[in-house]
Amino acid sequence: MNGSLLNIEVQEFIDKHLKSDITSILLKGTSFPNVETKDIIEQIEAKKKCEKKLPTWFNTQHIYYPNKLNIEQASSELTAQYKSRLIHGDSIIDLTGGFGVDCLYFSKHFKAVTHCESDKNLSGIVRHNYKTLNISSILTINSDGIQFLKENHSTYDWIYVDPSRRHESKGKVFFLKDCLPNIPESLDLLFKRSKHIMVKSSPLLDISVGTRELKFVKEIHVVAVENEVKELLWILEFNYENEIKITTINLKKNKNESFSFKLNEETETEANYSEPLTYLYEPNATILKSGGFKSVSAQFKVFKLHSNTHLYTLDQLMDFPGRRFKIDKVLPYSKHILKSESIHKANITVRNFPETVAQLRKKFKITEGGETYLFFTTNFKNEKIILICSKIIK
Repeated sequence: MNGSLLNIEVQEFIDKHLKSDITSILLKGTSFPNVETKDIIEQIEAKKKCEKKLPTWFNTQHIYYPNKLNIEQASSELTAQYKSRLIHGDSIIDLTGGFGVDCLYFSKHFKAVTHCESDKNLSGIVRHNYKTLNISSILTINSDGIQFLKENHSTYDWIYVDPSRRHESKGKVFFLKDCLPNIPESLDLLFKRSKHIMVKSSPLLDISVGTRELKFVKEIHVVAVENEVKELLWILEFNYENEIKITTINLKKNKNESFSFKLNEETETEANYSEPLTYLYEPNATILKSGGFKSVSAQFKVFKLHSNTHLYTLDQLMDFPGRRFKIDKVLPYSKHILKSESIHKANITVRNFPETVAQLRKKFKITEGGETYLFFTTNFKNEKIILICSKIIK
């Protein structure tokens, strides 16, 4: 890291140009001694990404920022705060420390936190920032986390690891064994150093795949921010062999939405089905990711429209982890019938339906937006239907 970037004049320039056009700065250049323009631009771009995602860092003076890719890969403060509340103890080691967001929040619940980061420059940046943030309980180590565990015999109350979710070719991966570090391959070592492990994985990972790759899975948390799934958290406990609990959490500004079920109960539960009734309930993204579709029907006592249609209906209005709608009309799927409704602007959703939103908009000449919501779906009689709805604001 270049300490000259922390000079007062440079920091003032960075703050002044957070909303400036990067290209114009690059063309004009800067005249600060010992600081290249490209390094200043890197600071600007990275800091801009922190404004909403990492406000603690953004609002603290003299924070040093790494490449913006490190910021993109870091947990948000919202998700870091959530995961830190799930575990506690005297000691925890983060094997893939990165920008150090998770460790900062772990330090609120653990006496001693160890941050491992193999990138020397990033490790130095994190060490500087913890000092700037007045955090003294986190030990930063410039080392590959797995290698550090092999070379040291310390034990911890918890191990946390966030494996890299991309190949060297930058392609997306769908198996933990294809990530770095390879968690399935390293589990025996990890359990020698701790009885409790938390693994963060990409939401691209299929839950059934993860449960097969890992062992002693106790809990799985599906975490979203404003209905966008950000991460899966796998909590492992040595020798745990009971049912796996799945918790979904949608972190929202006003009110968080949570839902939990046991994985085996989902397999054993039978859903009830019905024609569309007065109200329509659409589960949030975390529930759709979790696969707890029959559990939703059983716990909320709502009816599914079809075994593969993850929409629910009921005559009563109630709180629900997702969107709620008043069903104004139910139409059979027909171009002629929908045309007669003279709907030219609407929000369209497809569930268990053979055509895409783009195809339907083109076919029916319906533009996006407005207060009308159209659901193109299939009922339990395997009939294609259209639900014309009005959204119920919570």
